[in-house]
Amino acid sequence: MRSSSKYVCVALVVAVLSLAYAGGFGRFSYAQTSSAPPIAADSPGPTFTVPDAGLSKPVTVISYGDTRFTDPLNITATNPTARQALVKRIADEKPDAILLNGDVPWHGGVPHDYTVYRDETQAWRDEHLRVFPALGNHEFSQCEVPQCLANWWAAFPELSGRRWYSVRLGKRIYLISLDSDASLLPGSEQQHWLDNQLASLPSEIQFVLISMHHPPMADIQTRINLDHNPRPNEIALALYLRTTAAAHKAKFVVIAGHIHNYERFLQDGVVYLVSGGGGAKPYEVDRTAFDLYQDLGFPNYHYVKFVLKDKTLSGAMYRFSSTGGDTWQAKDAFQVRFK
Repeated sequence: MRSSSKYVCVALVVAVLSLAYAGGFGRFSYAQTSSAPPIAADSPGPTFTVPDAGLSKPVTVISYGDTRFTDPLNITATNPTARQALVKRIADEKPDAILLNGDVPWHGGVPHDYTVYRDETQAWRDEHLRVFPALGNHEFSQCEVPQCLANWWAAFPELSGRRWYSVRLGKRIYLISLDSDASLLPGSEQQHWLDNQLASLPSEIQFVLISMHHPPMADIQTRINLDHNPRPNEIALALYLRTTAAAHKAKFVVIAGHIHNYERFLQDGVVYLVSGGGGAKPYEVDRTAFDLYQDLGFPNYHYVKFVLKDKTLSGAMYRFSSTGGDTWQAKDAFQVRFK
C-alpha cells in the first residue's frame, strides 16, 4: 500500500519516536512470535502474510474495540476492570489474530495512554499474539494529524506510513483494516486501494474480515447518541460492498465499533457487526427490527470470537459481567458459510 505523500515525512518522525518510546510502547505483537512473522508486501496483494504453518487448528480470530486505554484511575471515560478482564480473557483464548477496531487509546495525543496499552497488554506479548489495529477517532484526539499518526506508528511501527492495510491469514482468511477517519467515498485513495485488494483476492480465500471504527450499519437512533449513527463515509462502503461482495465467492464480515455496545446485521449477504464493548463508557441503544441481536442486557462489555472449521466461520459474542453470577456469558452466536 502506498500512503498519501503528505504523510511520508511523518515516517521520519516515527523512527525517532519508536526509539524514544522503546520499552513503553512496544512493537506489533506478531513480530515477536516464535512462528514465522508476516511478510510485508506492496499492493495489490496483502500488506502482510501469515502462513498456515504459523496458525493453530482451527484458526481463531478475536475482534473488539473501544478499549480507551488510559490511566486506570480514570473510571469515567472507561471501565478499567472490564478493560483488563477482556485483555486477560483474550490472552487465555490464544487466538491467531486480534483485531482492534479503533479507539485503542483514550487520547492519541497523550503518549502515556499508549504506555498503558503496552503495560496492560503484556499478557498478549507473553503469549506471542498477533495484534492488528485500526485507527479510530480517539487516535486523533488532543493532537494534530501528523503528530497523532506519529504516535500511532511509534506504538505500531510495522504499520509505519500506512493508515490502512491487509493481512492474508493462512490460505482461507483475508483481513482488511480500514481507516474510517479518511475518505471511503468513490474515487478516494482508500477506496481505490480497497478495490485493488478485492480485485486481486486469491481464489482460495473463503472469508474476508473487514475491521474499521465507524460503523457502515447500525441501529439508527432517534432519541439518544444521534451523532453515532452511520455517516455517509461508511454508508458508501456498504453501498460498494452491495455489488462487490456479490461478485466474489468469499463471504464478507465487517466489524466496526464507535458505538459502545453490540449489534449484528445481515445486509446484501454481508454480515455487519458493531463490537464496541472493549471498556469505554457503555452506550445504550434503541434496537431496531433489523438488528439480529435483541437481548436487552446492558452494559455489553464483550469480544467476538471467530472459529474457522471446514467451510464455516462460527462467530460468538462473549460478554463480561462484574455484577455477580457468571463472569463470562456467551450471549450471541451465528455462522457464516462459504458459498
